[in-house]
Amino acid sequence: MENNNEKNNNRRLKPSKPDNKNPKQNYNMYWVYLVILALLVGMFFWGDNTNVKEVSWSEFQQYVTDNRIKAVNIYNNNNKSIAEGLVREESVSYIFKENATQVGSNPYIQVYIPSTDAIETFLSETKKEKGYDISWNYKPTSNFWTIFLTFIPILLLIVFWVWMMRRMQGGGGGNSGVFSVGKSKAQLFDKDTGQKVTFRDVAGLSEAKEEVQEIVEFLKHPNNYTNLGGKIPKGALLVGPPGTGKTLLAKAVAGEANVPFFSISGSDFVEMFVGVGASRVRDLFKTAKEKAPCIVFIDEIDAVGRARGKNANFGSNDERESTLNQLLTEMDGFGSNSGVIVLAATNRADILDKALLRAGRFDRQIYVELPDLNDRKEIFRVHLRPIKIDDSIDVEFLARQTPGFSGADIANVCNEAALIAARSKKKFVQKIDFMNAVDRIVGGLEKKNKIITQHEKRSIAIHEAGHATLSWFLEHANPLVKVTIVPRGKALGAAWYLPEERQITTKQQMLDEMCATLGGRAAEDVFIGQISSGAMNDLERVTKQAYAMISYMGMSEKLPNLSYYDSTGQDYSFTKPYSDNTAQLIDFEVKAMIAEQYERAKRLLIEHTEGHGKLSTILIEKEIIYSDDLERIFGKRPWISRSQEILENKETEEVEVKSEAKEAAAFIDTNKFGSAYSKSESDDFLKKEEEKEKEKAKAIEKEKEIEDLKTKEENKNDENEQTKNESTAD
Repeated sequence: MENNNEKNNNRRLKPSKPDNKNPKQNYNMYWVYLVILALLVGMFFWGDNTNVKEVSWSEFQQYVTDNRIKAVNIYNNNNKSIAEGLVREESVSYIFKENATQVGSNPYIQVYIPSTDAIETFLSETKKEKGYDISWNYKPTSNFWTIFLTFIPILLLIVFWVWMMRRMQGGGGGNSGVFSVGKSKAQLFDKDTGQKVTFRDVAGLSEAKEEVQEIVEFLKHPNNYTNLGGKIPKGALLVGPPGTGKTLLAKAVAGEANVPFFSISGSDFVEMFVGVGASRVRDLFKTAKEKAPCIVFIDEIDAVGRARGKNANFGSNDERESTLNQLLTEMDGFGSNSGVIVLAATNRADILDKALLRAGRFDRQIYVELPDLNDRKEIFRVHLRPIKIDDSIDVEFLARQTPGFSGADIANVCNEAALIAARSKKKFVQKIDFMNAVDRIVGGLEKKNKIITQHEKRSIAIHEAGHATLSWFLEHANPLVKVTIVPRGKALGAAWYLPEERQITTKQQMLDEMCATLGGRAAEDVFIGQISSGAMNDLERVTKQAYAMISYMGMSEKLPNLSYYDSTGQDYSFTKPYSDNTAQLIDFEVKAMIAEQYERAKRLLIEHTEGHGKLSTILIEKEIIYSDDLERIFGKRPWISRSQEILENKETEEVEVKSEAKEAAAFIDTNKFGSAYSKSESDDFLKKEEEKEKEKAKAIEKEKEIEDLKTKEENKNDENEQTKNESTAD
């Protein structure tokens, strides 16, 4: 269910990389912005800072004749010549008029001249006649720099636009260019990948592992199946609640299979551009076919596999539907797709399109369910390995305290317990730390400093004691673990139970649970004389349960054997599957069922008024009580829980197996030697057999330790090689 935490940091799937590839260096685009800003500021403050006025040839001659020009630069081109006249300071206002205040330090005028000979003749004659101090020079053409400076802003805009396009399509190198937006983003894992996750790192999930291992075995030894005419499944869908280990199973497949393994998320197919999702699907399967046989894993496939026609767009063109259509065609369309196995994972199989779930696309649906008691024990053993614990830790007790927890939840419990112990400066993680971790995850953070009056504290204690009293005297109610009036999260108090993990639930069991849930409100009504808002959560749960019993499970005398539950997940959006009269009858039955259990709760509390009073008094004083306190007040509970019954049956079976083994050993000795051994001799024989079993167990443990040491050495070698590569790159 969860991989070995001791190896979790060292054994992760990584995409294979070339050995000669240097480490990627960090590159910040803000430096580019800074350089561009510095260039613009420099051009503004330290540029030529000049102003040009274009004039005609006759105006130019007049300005020169009036001695308003002190120097002339002549530029000769192949097509036409240009002259620039530098204006004298005292003539700036006359030539530029209202723009005189905006000119720079070197204002000049520009004129297209007939020819270089004409302007030279004119300047020579004017200087000779007037005696003006004017000079002229011939210079190379300046058109190139003029054009270049003119187009700098346009070039900067083009560069910025290209960079923005690359950022929108996923950033830097690889397949992130403008023309590769339709390329697949799948990561490739092959047999050369150094660090792998195997099936040995997955705790529990025995049935799911068998299904997935068969696919791996087919890829490794296809002749064992093809000789009998069998074909490999084209796809397998992993279905289950979040945190149960679906992605971990896929990682184990990638580690075990000696074939290319492509991993991609369903959201990677969704893009802002039309047609990109379908293009990426085509590119993914094209690459997969080239490397066949191979496995393609699509995580969270419900991002693109949602049933068509149920989106909120109401008929508009949806990019998801186009992507789904292409995925359906690639998995089992007109063309062949042999050698490519598709694995997918989702926790919303009810919303997937039916065409995606049919045989030929996903031949198998592998259900990865929440772990049961035995699976949780295995998961706790895996996650407890790197944690320093003392002798007070009982794995079986922890597994019983976490019903309904997924593998990810159990990992969180172990980590939270270690954090709580470290916060208290402990050297080892103890049992109380795990209990506090479970309370922290389920109920929220403990709020000891919350201000509560004595009247409110008494009301909360009476409320919680009502739950505890009824759970003790109702046969099918969940066994009580502890009751507290310390606020946690949004709750002012809480009663912790050990839920029974039943495979089927009878009507009487549900009614007992409903009655125990109403115990808090009934206690307020009986012992305080007024009700409060503290029972809102209880009433919500009871109402939902009553409606489910009547409208879904057919547990009503007036509506027997009828179920209005839609297992397809389509729901009844605009219409109900029953009439208004039936709806009124359902409401009447729900009210009657809840009222009956409420009166039943009040009767039980009145019968045990004395015990309830003692319990609420202790709860006010200690703020927390356990099942041992209830046993001292009410006596031993007349019924045992389902989990306790299972454990007792298991212990009985173990005793019977040992007794059968002794009888078998005595029978073998009798047949072998003609007479039975004495008691001491038979005991010696059994001791020898037990010693042999212990030696086998020790040998298995040594093999595991050797494997762990080998794994650590391999990881160290990989780290050393990576360090060498980084130093070489530096």
